[in-house]
Amino acid sequence: YGICYFSDEVLKYNGKSFEGQDVVISGSGNVAQYAAQKCYQLGGKGIAMSDSKGYIYDPNGINLDVLFDIKQKRRARISEYVKEVPGSEYVEGCKNIWNVKCDIAMPCASQNEMDEDGAKKLIANGAFAVFEGANMPLTPGAINAVRAAGLLYTPGKASNAGGVATSGLEMSQNSMRYSWSFEEVDEKLHGIMKSIFQACLKASVECGCPGDMMLGANVAGFLKVAEAMMAQGVV
Repeated sequence: YGICYFSDEVLKYNGKSFEGQDVVISGSGNVAQYAAQKCYQLGGKGIAMSDSKGYIYDPNGINLDVLFDIKQKRRARISEYVKEVPGSEYVEGCKNIWNVKCDIAMPCASQNEMDEDGAKKLIANGAFAVFEGANMPLTPGAINAVRAAGLLYTPGKASNAGGVATSGLEMSQNSMRYSWSFEEVDEKLHGIMKSIFQACLKASVECGCPGDMMLGANVAGFLKVAEAMMAQGVV
């Protein structure tokens, strides 16, 4: 959910939204599954997902009930999806998922999963945004290509911070001997991701590049660590 909350703020800042957008989400683990779910809730449509063997493409939108059953209950390969959903396709080779024409790409699988060639295919097919949902899923070449083409881009250190944030909420509950409801945790996560976006945006504005989330995340992250070190008397 965190990646979608952060990305939604980026989209709104740029006068856009998830509404009506075709989204390619690589991976089919926890991050990818729930990014796809929240994407639907925000008005987008996940049209492709993958595992380590290949990817599925469903122009009608991924049926999450089927996907969740395959991945959460049966622990099966994603290729099973096409046996149960008419009109869907399965393609061998997970890296080929970036060939799928889409508006928004959300790499949520693994490190270095999108290289420069993959990024250029996305760009050529008209994508306008790449939001990272894994740890460094884009290679440096891919990042350079995406940024040079003017696509919206969010680095995982910011847009993929929801997992760590929710772990912090879990530790808070444990410390207080208290249990929040799903809705309460979701609301707190939403607030955290909004505040991370605001910190990145503020830093980007102060550096003279308003809206540059890569610059903003790097500067905001550095300042947070530097200020903590000074507060602790380390420097």
